[in-house]
Amino acid sequence: MEKGRLEAFSDGVIAIIITIMVLELKIPHEADLAALRPLIPVFLSYVLSFIYLGIYWNNHHHLLQVVRQVNGSILWANLHLLFWLSLIPFVTGWTGENHFAPAPVALYGIVLLLSAIAYFILSRVLIAHHGKDSTLAIALGRDLKGKVSVAIYALAVLLSFVNSWLAFSMYVLVAIMWLIPDRRLEKAISSYGE
Repeated sequence: MEKGRLEAFSDGVIAIIITIMVLELKIPHEADLAALRPLIPVFLSYVLSFIYLGIYWNNHHHLLQVVRQVNGSILWANLHLLFWLSLIPFVTGWTGENHFAPAPVALYGIVLLLSAIAYFILSRVLIAHHGKDSTLAIALGRDLKGKVSVAIYALAVLLSFVNSWLAFSMYVLVAIMWLIPDRRLEKAISSYGE
């Protein structure tokens, strides 16, 4: 089965998720800058979530660039990832509206954790379909960055009940880790076409 429909569907779902998030931003009724102050937590959670969705969109794109085809297992693994990503607008809104209270920050982290696990599953299902010697398998290697991310998310979820701002800063740390370009797949893509 060709991968084009999977890519197009995933791109569309991620675009809808981002649209839902931006529509959740409430416009203040007052016209002065002071009216924006209560929205700072909402905006901060929106910015981080937007960055995360951008990271997933970018990495998903790179992941699919080095594979030739998909099967039913891959389709389901991809839907599993999209399910967790689709919850990001909810946890983003809840976290921001409640000014980073412990329970919303913990649930935000749980959604990030389960999204990361779903991405890992998708990559493993793709590798299983294309083989351990495939370009994707070689590019991902042991995926230390992915495993470290999962560990940080799990720790941050627990920490959110002690210090929710510190936990949220750990989510920011993981985003920064992934914003630093991961050249593994880009190198594989350039050699894949040769």
